[in-house]
Amino acid sequence: LFFLMIRRPPRSTLFPYTTLFRSIAILMLTALAMVASMAACGDKKTDETAADSTEVAMTEAGTESTEAETESEEVLPEGMYRSELTNELIDESLKNQRPIAVMVDNESIALPHYGLSQADVVYEMMNSTLNGRITRFMVLVKDWENIKQLGSIRSVRPTNILIASEWNAVICHDGGPFYIDEYMADPSVDNFSGTFSRVDNGKSREYTEYILPGDLDKNFENSGVSKEYTSYYEGPHYQFASESNPVDLSSASDAIDANTVDLPFPHNGSYLEYNADDQLYYYSEYGKAHVDPGNDNKQLCFKNLLIQSCGYTQYDEHGYLIFDCVSQGGGYYVTNGKAIPVTWKKEKMTSPTRYYDAAGNEIKINTGRSEEHTSELQSPSYLVCRLLLE
Repeated sequence: LFFLMIRRPPRSTLFPYTTLFRSIAILMLTALAMVASMAACGDKKTDETAADSTEVAMTEAGTESTEAETESEEVLPEGMYRSELTNELIDESLKNQRPIAVMVDNESIALPHYGLSQADVVYEMMNSTLNGRITRFMVLVKDWENIKQLGSIRSVRPTNILIASEWNAVICHDGGPFYIDEYMADPSVDNFSGTFSRVDNGKSREYTEYILPGDLDKNFENSGVSKEYTSYYEGPHYQFASESNPVDLSSASDAIDANTVDLPFPHNGSYLEYNADDQLYYYSEYGKAHVDPGNDNKQLCFKNLLIQSCGYTQYDEHGYLIFDCVSQGGGYYVTNGKAIPVTWKKEKMTSPTRYYDAAGNEIKINTGRSEEHTSELQSPSYLVCRLLLE
């Protein structure tokens, strides 16, 4: 949520082709599950020479990917373990602690956001078919006791509940439409609603609710909700490559260049730009870089992006919807300036979404924090063009 203004790079010659697909009225949505492993996001480089690398063209790697050699078992520092959300080393006392899944408003008036740059996994989802298909964030935090300020907090939707359940995360929100009731009633779901602090930020009340120190401890104590994983937890979510042998998609025969990922959210115009110096993707929306004033104005950035395409059902004329995320479909995995096609599958509410390469093998992703995006895409080809757009 930094305030550095970044000018959007020029469109490539693929833009007219993209616009063509944009006109196709197909009720397909793209759950842009941008598992953007946000490992150690530092300040973005300002070297202007990186601008020339933003244009993306489809290329094919010349060699086929090979199986990674079996690695010896890692010896971890005493008192540390690798997080199941990011694969980063964190305190072993957190091993059984459930993450929280926090609903964060993404309307422009809600900016700047606090705490997103320190989240482990960030989802961006189309929240309504109205208002330019406005999005909302759901952020997962494992070490929530270290939160200084997170939000602002808003209401939850059915899709968020389905996704939070695969992490056994406690949902933190402020209400929601009655469509959430049947999902909230599931015994696997725990939540805290409207029980957080108010901050006088000069905005109307709906933009003033944040998680502050002590809020979560109070909620757990008053509710009896377990801080530790429950019997509904099905185990680690992602398969991580070791830091000594990271994922390199450049050798995959179906890999394409992905230096800029332009997301299909017309309301906020979000996109990510790859910085080859630190090998991270930096997030911008509403025409400027997205920074976090609660973390020295660090820009939101990610190591891995998972782009998941699926359908949705609209409930009513008010734009409420639910994504068909308990299903299977296609998408992309993006890291280190490259992308490969993937398929995904989620079997039930509490099952982790799994991602597979063209050969049917479950993919590994790189160490770091993650972002996932859910949006309405109008055709699979449209997604490809957006990925290649810049």
